[in-house]
Amino acid sequence: MRGKAVLGGWKHKLCLAAVAALGFLLALFSGCQGLPSNVANCPLVPTPPSNTSVVPPAVEPPPAALCGFPLQINTPTVGATVNSPVHVVAIATPPDPIYWVRLYVDGQAVLYSPNLNIDQHIWMPTGKHTIEVVAEDTAGYIATASTDVDVAAQDSGLPDIQNIPQWVSCSAVLDTGTTCAAGLGTAVSNLSQHQSAPSLDGSAAKFSMGGPTPYSNELYWIPLGGGSNVSHFVYDLWFYVDQGDAPQSLEFDVNQAFGGTRWTWGTQCDFNQSHVWNIWDPLHGVWQLTSIPCDHFPSNTWIHLVWTLERVGNQVHYISLNVDNQNYNVDTYYTAQPNWFQEEIDIAFQMDGNYKQEPYDVWLDEVTLSAY
Repeated sequence: MRGKAVLGGWKHKLCLAAVAALGFLLALFSGCQGLPSNVANCPLVPTPPSNTSVVPPAVEPPPAALCGFPLQINTPTVGATVNSPVHVVAIATPPDPIYWVRLYVDGQAVLYSPNLNIDQHIWMPTGKHTIEVVAEDTAGYIATASTDVDVAAQDSGLPDIQNIPQWVSCSAVLDTGTTCAAGLGTAVSNLSQHQSAPSLDGSAAKFSMGGPTPYSNELYWIPLGGGSNVSHFVYDLWFYVDQGDAPQSLEFDVNQAFGGTRWTWGTQCDFNQSHVWNIWDPLHGVWQLTSIPCDHFPSNTWIHLVWTLERVGNQVHYISLNVDNQNYNVDTYYTAQPNWFQEEIDIAFQMDGNYKQEPYDVWLDEVTLSAY
């Protein structure tokens, strides 16, 4: 097991000397030089990760605890009978900033998170399974927690995703400088949830686009959970645009990642350039044109969109598109993206600005992802 340093190592070494001289009471009751008990009582002098900006590949089976800090799985409880996808809620309380959190099912990593809290859904096959959450902080301490569940049935999918609060977004680039929504500038955009009008069911999500720079974009995505046993996806939603001629394009994506590979089904209705639906080639990182026409949608009108997708080995398979009650056979395969170490299942929606960056709003409603 690798050793790691904390607080430069000197306080830890002093604490170890105190423990050797005075016994464990000092560490247990005074915290030993103010250190948390897991640090004070750890028999190692750890060395911190060299670069915490890089997501490390998952260790399988999961690593053992190393002087673990508090980590608790609140949901599901031990021995619970549940339906898949299984709602998992866990929280870590490390003494130092978190480095990574991973969720494992039967020893396989299916969800990565950079956050202390996990509140996600995990797709699992029917039967008995062990869920384990592992967290490492930037000082190198590792905490683990596990629970056993019995998956009794498979639910059809996650409905009303537009209402889930964990949506995040970015514009041209991420904080790290990595390309996000691309474009020529930073868009001005925001999300307002639980909109009663316009809405099909009384709770739509409103996405707004604007800003001073032409061809600026905003990508919204939501991490839904993880799982490696599902390989078919149906991304089903309704959308409503107030200014139908304003978007440069609208994008709808599904992503699945595990085992060092990321399967991305990226799709966009390219109104102003190609006037057809484009689909994403994950290996080469480029848009490929289909023959499916895509012109501006009418303003203030609900449009129904359904993408049917499949993971086949290391390939993404775009099966079909149904838009505004017109069905199109796509039947196209591309190779997935290798060397991706952030396990997840998520969906995304992107708004692109045109040459005038005309402001517009899009409402999404009855957003559902089915996976089996």
